[in-house]
Amino acid sequence: MKNKDRKSSWEKYQGEKREELFKFCDGYIDFLSMCKTERECILTSIEMAKALGYKDFNEILKNNEKIEAGDKIYVNNKDKSLALFLIGEEPIEKGMRIVGSHVDSPRLDLKQRPLYEDTNLAMMETHYYGGIKKYQWVALPLALHGVVIKKDGTKINVVIGEDPSDPVIGISDLLIHLAGKQQQKKASEVIEGEDLNLLVGSIPLTGEEKDAAKANILNILKEKYNFEEEDFVSAEIEVVPAGRARDYGLDRSMVIGYGQDDRVCAYTSLMALLDLGKTKYTSVVLLVDKEEIGSVGATGMYSRFFENTVAEIMDNIGEYSELKLRRALANSKMLSSDVTVAYDPNYPSVLEKNNTAYFGKGIVFSKYTGARGKSGCNDANPEYIAWLRNIMDKNDVDYQTGELGKVDQGGGGTIAYILAQYNMEVIDCGVALQNMHAPWEVSSKFDVYETMRGYKAFLEEE
Repeated sequence: MKNKDRKSSWEKYQGEKREELFKFCDGYIDFLSMCKTERECILTSIEMAKALGYKDFNEILKNNEKIEAGDKIYVNNKDKSLALFLIGEEPIEKGMRIVGSHVDSPRLDLKQRPLYEDTNLAMMETHYYGGIKKYQWVALPLALHGVVIKKDGTKINVVIGEDPSDPVIGISDLLIHLAGKQQQKKASEVIEGEDLNLLVGSIPLTGEEKDAAKANILNILKEKYNFEEEDFVSAEIEVVPAGRARDYGLDRSMVIGYGQDDRVCAYTSLMALLDLGKTKYTSVVLLVDKEEIGSVGATGMYSRFFENTVAEIMDNIGEYSELKLRRALANSKMLSSDVTVAYDPNYPSVLEKNNTAYFGKGIVFSKYTGARGKSGCNDANPEYIAWLRNIMDKNDVDYQTGELGKVDQGGGGTIAYILAQYNMEVIDCGVALQNMHAPWEVSSKFDVYETMRGYKAFLEEE
């Protein structure tokens, strides 16, 4: 049956089962609210894993310990990507079951020298990260999250704008009374990238003759966080929407929150792994950085971090050789767990109803992503899709298929094609969203819960 013709699957969960679904999503809302940067996602995930017996692989190596089947380990890559392993009973050479998500999201970053003063107003310059509609980021309460690293190596965590007692900051918009010319511009030009400047203060520091409002902000930061203006050069501070994720809809059936692309898949894959007992094949959850800008850098999927980690683990077990490593990667099966578009009745013209995902109909499999002529996509093999269909049906997991809009409307990419270069079977698989890449995105609680169940069924499959 086509996605559009299927009834909503909400009736599947009644009574206690529905309460369990809502409770799971309460945990997801907490995770979204706490984890607004990659670092926050990674460090929170590590704490969750450690509470359930996962051990730091670097500590295992340092103590000359040996890994065996059933062991739970994690490897933290620069606090911005993470690999978690539940070691299976079969040799790793026979392949792994991998679920990989990204934990970076579209946002604004402070420039390296952000703070300046203009007409007695203290301002900060930003550089947007990932694909955003720039006009969506004005006239919103915004928060600062990040780290400042001082020259002596001291790390200072910064969060301003989340506690109810905190101030927030923001970017001004032009009043409608004077916006005649602005409103005639294309949406992509209404707000220019260089105009995404934050207003952060206006009180002058007593006794200062020049840039007194800027000096007052520096004084506040010095008192609260003990860093100087020059320390911005070695800082990584992100500008994100202020406030918690929330229940959405009068029936509380949905979640609205910042960064659901792709933290909804990160959370569901993490929770699926943490709920597993022993498995036949080694189960892996990857949480990676930089997907929104091409998966580049030392913490993106193009890094050799995952490959090197697998080599280290195989060596510890006594299974390593270059050939066995290649076999392990080629014999693996992966879900590239990333979001896709959900059908939106307000914008039907860009979607094709027979091949679009819908709220309340389960986890979404996307055979291919890419743009127009499938450019840059993975395009999963039908044999693999059939194998996955069987797993979902055996475990009573509701699933659907989806594409990212009509053929010539645009498209998008994931990390799927990068892992497929190892010759493993890979498909994109995740949660459908409305408002994707907006400051506040929307998901269906049913789909969030069912996606976790689908990932768990995949990891357990023999």
